[in-house]
Amino acid sequence: MDIGLTTGISTHSVDVAVLAQKAESLGFESFWLPEHTIVPVHSNSRYGGTPDGSIPPSMSDSGDPLIGLAMASAATQRIKLGTAISLVPEHNPLLQAKQIATLDRLSNGRFIFGIGAGWLREETEIMGGDFEHRWAQTREAILAMKELWTQDEAEFHGKYFDFPPVRCNPKPVQSPHPPVFLGGFAPNVFKRVAAWGDGWMPVRVTPEQVKMGRATLDELAEAAGRDPAGIRLMVCNVPADRDTILELEEAGADRVTVSLPRDMGEGMLQQLEQLAETVLT
Repeated sequence: MDIGLTTGISTHSVDVAVLAQKAESLGFESFWLPEHTIVPVHSNSRYGGTPDGSIPPSMSDSGDPLIGLAMASAATQRIKLGTAISLVPEHNPLLQAKQIATLDRLSNGRFIFGIGAGWLREETEIMGGDFEHRWAQTREAILAMKELWTQDEAEFHGKYFDFPPVRCNPKPVQSPHPPVFLGGFAPNVFKRVAAWGDGWMPVRVTPEQVKMGRATLDELAEAAGRDPAGIRLMVCNVPADRDTILELEEAGADRVTVSLPRDMGEGMLQQLEQLAETVLT
């Protein structure tokens, strides 16, 4: 079982490079940063992580994950670096493809592209996304990026993105491209993973749901002519509890991530050491 670290802490108040370096030295397998480009002051969207659906003010504190992971890359050698998650409908795929390929090359092939389509309607729409069709838009963006990552002269013609043959370099180190993990627990997520993803990364799921998801992914992968073992399953933001982690592993999870609290302050490295002692030993 691979165990990674997710942090939603503010990248303008914490040295991400120091934190990632410490996580690597303690034995964490991966290091993940979230994304919210902006958070609207007024919103009717409900957040699934609070009892009343309110959006925590701290959600807007996280910096750009790719810049934060670039800092982490410069200070580490082995730990994998991922987005948990990148909100794809808020980006231009030509620009994001170049950013990701550059990060993958600078980190020597350590990037994992954790993606989602977003739940915060107002944020998606302000950033130019089509909220009602956000997963269709996300699919096109990923397919376009795969062309840019793998072809010397790439072109794409879709409903949301349309461009003639272009050259986009550098190419990623990982072949054919960095793995793409889909977040969420929507009814169609398994079909999407089997069709154009490399892994599933849900949050707030039980071992029973993981077991069901693993079985569904295996069935869909075989039907699509894919090796089920090539599709990985990770659970994000699990409690810092060894028994829970073992239950998720038995249910079929290949990786879990545990979270650091946002309000660590000067004691962040000590808290990280305590967390590692709890989940890695």
